[in-house]
Parts: sequence; structure tokens; C-alpha cells
Amino acid sequence: MGSRRKGRIIAFQALFGWDMNRVPIEELVQFPWLDEERRARVDEQTLAFARLIVSGTIEHLNAIDEAIRQQLENWDFTRLSRVDLAMLRMSVYSLAYQKDIPPTVTIDEAVDIVKEFGSDDSYRFVNGVLDGIRKFQETLP
Repeated sequence: MGSRRKGRIIAFQALFGWDMNRVPIEELVQFPWLDEERRARVDEQTLAFARLIVSGTIEHLNAIDEAIRQQLENWDFTRLSRVDLAMLRMSVYSLAYQKDIPPTVTIDEAVDIVKEFGSDDSYRFVNGVLDGIRKFQETLP
């Protein structure tokens, strides 16, 4: 597994936990749930990538959530599963603010990760929302 994939998984787990506990960002990006064995397998570059995603997502949370809301048809934002929401938030951050990462990479990574952590239908839902956001962004100047 590549270091960026590992960083995305760590960021996803952090954002999932943050949504439940709202711990301060400074504590969150220390990834205190990583045990010594797992931390030893993750290099600093991977952790830095995860920190960038987590801090950027939380910094731009209102705009990110609004972008997600605009893509939901016949679905209430408050009813989104926490897994799907964490994945959508970090992926929308990447689509909007990490311009060096192709949108297809962001969406493919989100789909693959949510297949592992989400429900059986999560990947379809996440793919549809992110693809809608990607298409909308392409029309912006």
C-alpha cells in the first residue's frame, strides 16, 4: 500500500473520530489512537500528508459541507453515515484544494477506502456525490 493511501486512511479515521468527539485539532493530528506497532510502519511523510488533509478539511468544513449538501437529492445531510461523511469531507477537500491531485485519483481512492470501511452501498453513494462535485467544479472559471 502506498504512503498516500495510508495517509488517506489515517486522515479518514481521524475525521471519523473527530466528528464523534470534536477533540482539538492539535490533539487530533497527533493521531493518538495509532499504537506503537502501527506508528512504526508509517513514515513522517505519510503522517504529514494525513495532517494536511485533516487540518484542511476542518478549516474549510463549512464550505465542504455545503458542497456535499448541494449534491444530495432526496437525502438529509444529517442522515449520512459517519463513515460516508468522513470520506466525503476529506475527498471534497482534496477536490477543491489539492489541485496537484487529479480528481479521478481522489474519487478512486475514496471509493476504494469506503469499500473497506463503509456499508455495501457506500461506495456507490460516495462515488455519485464526488462525481457530481467534480462535474460542478469543471464549470467554474
